[in-house]
Amino acid sequence: MTEKLFYEDSHIAEFEAQVLSCTAAGSGYEVELDRTAFFPEGGGQYADTGVLGGVRVTDVQERDGRVLHMTDGPLDAGMRVTGRIDWEDRFMKMQQHSGEHIVSGLVHARFGYNNVGFHLGTEDCTMDFSGVLTDEQLMEIEREANRAVWKDLEIETLYPTEEELKNLKYRSKIEIEGQVRIIVIPGYDVCACCAPHVKRTGEIGLIKLTHMQHYKGGVRVTMLCGSRALADYGIKQAQAREISALLCAKVNETAEAVSQLKDENNALKYAAAELEKKLVRCHAEMIPANEEPVCIFTDDLGGESMRGLMNLVLEDGHLLCAVLHGNEADGYRYVMGSRTVDMRVFAKGFNSDFNGRGGGSAEMVQGTVKGDPDMIRAWIIEKAGGA
Repeated sequence: MTEKLFYEDSHIAEFEAQVLSCTAAGSGYEVELDRTAFFPEGGGQYADTGVLGGVRVTDVQERDGRVLHMTDGPLDAGMRVTGRIDWEDRFMKMQQHSGEHIVSGLVHARFGYNNVGFHLGTEDCTMDFSGVLTDEQLMEIEREANRAVWKDLEIETLYPTEEELKNLKYRSKIEIEGQVRIIVIPGYDVCACCAPHVKRTGEIGLIKLTHMQHYKGGVRVTMLCGSRALADYGIKQAQAREISALLCAKVNETAEAVSQLKDENNALKYAAAELEKKLVRCHAEMIPANEEPVCIFTDDLGGESMRGLMNLVLEDGHLLCAVLHGNEADGYRYVMGSRTVDMRVFAKGFNSDFNGRGGGSAEMVQGTVKGDPDMIRAWIIEKAGGA
């Protein structure tokens, strides 16, 4: 079985080892060593990557006690190699995982909820708890978690005997066979875990709970720690400055400025809607009141205004009114209505002759169509007159 150096010292970034075997696997190779600092995927944490004897390690998996390194090139069995893990990535993962233990321990101690799901992804970390938290409770958990960081506590690793384990209160999401490894953050958490952690809580740097949503009867909490939290703060600070400049407001007053901008926008929308209603009435008043069918092509009225214009024209006694918006190249949206003509039958013939799509009720239909506007107008007037 491979000697697991990451359990002896989680901060080992470079090591020497002997290649026990190397076999082709898919587009790469599986390499087994006599000892390794590469952590294999497990406990909700994805595997380490790095370089091994000049080839790239892209993944690490453990099978029956064997730690297999997936590489992009072969290594000869028996040779001595130097392994170098991608330290910045490993340290970032340890920051997230240790931070998760503090948060989960606090939630369990204060509310009795269990962490029933943990995933350390490439962008963030999520924790699924078995009960519901309020925003205020989550903020208090975040504050207390960061107090644990500021205390710079030593993180302990225990390998209790079966007898000791019987009297030890600890968190665990799964049944564990064989030797149980316990991670202790004094005063905050005692939990079974197979992953490497930082040595002291101060190395976590910062714990930021960024999002919470209801999930399977409980909540899913998204967290960023250390370098990830710092990078996220940098992005949000840059965005806040840009928004501040666009709004001509101080960075800490952008919410108020956006609220004012929203009110102004709503007022403008209302004014524009009222003007469009007047425009619709002007269009309708330009059409002589009679019983003749009407076909109107417009480039300044769309959406509900098309229907409004159609209804005003029909109120003046016209047999049928069709309003089309668009152009010949891209096609037209249409709304057609009548008080006496069955528009479902009318639209079926119209769509068939002009490769259109749409439908509706006996009084009104709408859809899309393409064609020459003169031919469309002539068809509507002719067919409506004979209906």
